[in-house]
Amino acid sequence: MKPDPRAGHVVIERIEPQLDGGRFRTKAIVGDVIDVSADIFRDGPDLLQAVLKAKGPRTKGWSESPMTMVENDRWAGSFSPNHIGVWRYTIEAWTDHFATWRRLLVRKVEVGDDVELELEEGARLIEARIPKLPSKKRREIMDIVSAIRTRPKDHKWTFQDPRVVAVLSDSVSLAMQSYPDRKGSSTFKPALETYVDRERARTGAWYEFFPRSTGTNGRHGTFRTAAKRLPEIAEMGFDVVYLPPIHPIGSAFKKGKNNSLQAKPDDVGSPWAIGGPEGGHTAIHPKLGTMDDFDAFVAEAERNNLEVALDFAIQASPDHPWVKEHPEWFHHRPDGSIRYAENPPKKYQDVYHVNFDTENAAELWQELKSILDHWIEHGVKIFRVDNPHTKPFPFWEWVIEEIHAEHPDVVFLAEAFTRPKVMAQLGKLGFSQSYTYFTWRNTKHELVEYMTELTTSEWRYFFRPNFFVNTPDILHEYLQTGGKPAFKIRLILAALMSPTYGIYSGYELFENVPVKEGSEEYLDSEKYELKARDFKAQPNLVAYIKGVNDIRRKHPAFNEIDNITFHQSDKDSILAFSKSSPDREALLVVVNLNPFHWEESTLHLDLEALGVDSHHPFEVRDLITDERYVWHGPNNYVRLDPHHEPAHIFKIGG
Repeated sequence: MKPDPRAGHVVIERIEPQLDGGRFRTKAIVGDVIDVSADIFRDGPDLLQAVLKAKGPRTKGWSESPMTMVENDRWAGSFSPNHIGVWRYTIEAWTDHFATWRRLLVRKVEVGDDVELELEEGARLIEARIPKLPSKKRREIMDIVSAIRTRPKDHKWTFQDPRVVAVLSDSVSLAMQSYPDRKGSSTFKPALETYVDRERARTGAWYEFFPRSTGTNGRHGTFRTAAKRLPEIAEMGFDVVYLPPIHPIGSAFKKGKNNSLQAKPDDVGSPWAIGGPEGGHTAIHPKLGTMDDFDAFVAEAERNNLEVALDFAIQASPDHPWVKEHPEWFHHRPDGSIRYAENPPKKYQDVYHVNFDTENAAELWQELKSILDHWIEHGVKIFRVDNPHTKPFPFWEWVIEEIHAEHPDVVFLAEAFTRPKVMAQLGKLGFSQSYTYFTWRNTKHELVEYMTELTTSEWRYFFRPNFFVNTPDILHEYLQTGGKPAFKIRLILAALMSPTYGIYSGYELFENVPVKEGSEEYLDSEKYELKARDFKAQPNLVAYIKGVNDIRRKHPAFNEIDNITFHQSDKDSILAFSKSSPDREALLVVVNLNPFHWEESTLHLDLEALGVDSHHPFEVRDLITDERYVWHGPNNYVRLDPHHEPAHIFKIGG
């Protein structure tokens, strides 16, 4: 290693946020304040100056913002991205010779030392910076330099000395700080990156439904009949309508009702068995309509302030055109047959998985990207990706990067109920958000532990949770047995804990019957048959869902996840948490997790987190019932009957 005397003195390390040493990008939303911190230090006692530098995809140069030392050589700063795309950020730091000199001068004046030489040294430091100053400022600083060098006949080395006053003036300090000498500076390399999304990537209420079930009198629904549901979905306060696969369904090994292997002629089959004579992933099931009908559906969604999310499932039925055109894209058994999907004891004879290890992988990757391109051209900017954890990580990193390079506003949701490290890797590779373990977190301990992991570990830099309360595949025991209160409880938890959540159609009608005891599959699953519903039937949860979504929209504190604070209660069945917004609005949510019986408890509130003065009473107003209470101090009593109302959503301050 050759000596490099010109190397800077300053060390910059342990920058946060960063992922795996900068290997992956962190995530942010347009308008976020991104807090950046780092250890910054140098040899010796000299003082430092540092700036945070940021550069967006539309900017030519780097913007800079000052950093300050917060503790023990730990520095902090922030920047706020103002448009979508890849942003780069780094830190530059250097020795602040003027501030170091100034500190020494002050110390010497304090003890009455002769500072004649120090004043001349300061004059020279200032003089060297004059050419860098704005023209209007130069004359003022030049006059100060002259004043420093004008020695009075009688003087004492005190802070009242005119020359000491001049050199320590705010005008000089500001000029030297604003136009510093960065010679010998150090810059952290390579620059770190964050992907900045639009707001929908973090915040939104999703509603999943099957267009084919929107027909009447037992008829197959179409995009035209499905469009009639959109105003009702929008009225409930949803932002996204997610459609399971809308493509042709294969007839080979078609599944019958309740996943039966023996399909009847009028059985519709599983939409995840993609592909038939009519086409594959870029085609539409003929009974749903035409591409023009789909375009009209998207347009109607837009008129109702809804976005359409499509399912992107990389698999094929035995009738998919790929099977004949690209047999090398599938796994072949020793007898020459193509291996179908299975997860013993479950078998999916109607689905073939794609073989990403094919020697023709490059063409396969391009084909899959072209599917996304096709639907983006038809107005789709959100994709729910089916089982991404069973496809290669390099493919996802490539295809998401390629799509974002052309369409930076596209959102990808990972449907990956799998091992934590695999879910984390998908988030790091670029998925905008992900399904979670929320469905299986039902006790207070489980919920607090899971939310703490999501909001305080490095997961907060890359993993955006989507708290679906149910899906066509998942009907948790809590909903099966907890009755109507359970549906309210889980809705409140999902909608108010996470900025993004979703429900599957039928939730508002309290559908809760499993195919058998101990199963999370629905009886008469809509995955295999048309499901006619009367959404005006009583009782229903429609008005309640609307109320909760209205609260989400009116109170920005619920648009974030890492602003959550948990408050203690005396009962394991009572969960209390709050969220606050930058304008100091605080909301406290108290939930009875027991859907069968009323519970009471004393809450032990973190008043600082709520922005409450402990010496004065404060009012809380329930946003569900509009009831008001006056509380005083941290300890306050609650009683919640799940058959009346299982939760409070309190606005602090009424």
